[in-house]
Amino acid sequence: MITVSVNNESKECSLDQPLAQLLTIWGFEAGKVAIAVNQNFVPRSQYKSCCLEHGDKVDVLAPVQGG
Repeated sequence: MITVSVNNESKECSLDQPLAQLLTIWGFEAGKVAIAVNQNFVPRSQYKSCCLEHGDKVDVLAPVQGG
């Protein structure tokens, strides 16, 4: 198990779990959020192949409506 920071909250996960799976576990809908890992944008097309490492900082950003 590794520990990562998700929106400044510590989470534990397996080293081999792809980001797409982790988002579901953490309660996010992958199609409705944008992700940055260590301040680097991760394209949605890479969610299934992107695996995190111990200490990574994940920012999950949801779109904001306004006008």
